[in-house]
Amino acid sequence: MGSIRTVLIDIDGVLAVSWQALPGAPQALDRLRAAGLGLAFVTNTTSRDRASIAAALVDAGFTVDPAEVFTAPAMAATYLRQHHPGARCHVLNSGDISTDLAGVTLAAPGERPDVIVLGGAGPEFSYEAVNQVFAWATAGVPLVALHRNLFWRTGAGLQLDTGAYLHGLEQALGRPAVVVGKPAAEFFATALRALGSRPEEAVMIGDDVEHDVLAAARHGLTGVLVRTGKFRSDTLAAACGRPDHVIDSFADLPELLDGLG
Repeated sequence: MGSIRTVLIDIDGVLAVSWQALPGAPQALDRLRAAGLGLAFVTNTTSRDRASIAAALVDAGFTVDPAEVFTAPAMAATYLRQHHPGARCHVLNSGDISTDLAGVTLAAPGERPDVIVLGGAGPEFSYEAVNQVFAWATAGVPLVALHRNLFWRTGAGLQLDTGAYLHGLEQALGRPAVVVGKPAAEFFATALRALGSRPEEAVMIGDDVEHDVLAAARHGLTGVLVRTGKFRSDTLAAACGRPDHVIDSFADLPELLDGLG
């Protein structure tokens, strides 16, 4: 497959929707493995930890090792250890990510934290919960977000995600949050370092034109957008740039890479 040695793969909307494999995706992944490409599954998913994500993909018919999965919560844990060692953190998240946040100290309920960690949106994002985050952040508590995705696709359709809340908080606070998941440069760099690959040797495939595809392209990777998941033609038309490639689904990726070769 030519000069491409590594493929970074988003999960939700690319390989699966609500953990059900999209047509042809498991077979396409097998073809990439057979070609000897390095694979990394890079996800902003905040409802499961790395081991659970890998297990769900295996159940859906994919061959995946937990060590190949790179999550925003795991990136957050690294960031917090480096920049806020010993900090007591308030985590607002829908889902169990405690394993990926191993080593992070949680603040007691109602206690003012040293750092706020904003995870994936869900029923936990009530007015009271978000307003408490705003109050702490207004008082100077640093705000760290796992990602800024506006929405994602589930079996029930498109659902609002953290970015819809984060944008309002940032506007109200007058300052940006630190974002550790995609589109952060370090997220892509961490996966590439683990695979011993350079950006020019790598492809990033995702269903989010801004945070998956164009973000990766800004850091030297080839960006491939799929027309599955949360893809919308109006979002593509309004994007800040154009992807290197747009394909119908992940099932078409091996053929695309063969053509690049």
